[in-house]
Amino acid sequence: MKKLVWLLGGATLLLSACDTYEGGLASPSNSYLGEVPEGVVAIAAPYQDLSAVSIDPADGCYVYRHVGPVETTFLPLRSADGRPICSRAPEAT
Repeated sequence: MKKLVWLLGGATLLLSACDTYEGGLASPSNSYLGEVPEGVVAIAAPYQDLSAVSIDPADGCYVYRHVGPVETTFLPLRSADGRPICSRAPEAT
């Protein structure tokens, strides 16, 4: 009887691991900017995909959708010298 319980518990755990995960830095509204401002395009580093850009409501910085070999995630949009591109100045603490 113990083996059956362990077998069913393990099977349930394995099957639950197959569920898709939609968390992380995903944009809450999943809405992208229709058109990225020209100033942002001018200073953005060339290796970034500007087809799916949004603004992170937590800090006001631009994020872009990065499709990697394992997962798709949102990364901060950075300038050619590595600084994040934001739509508002950071708040002083």
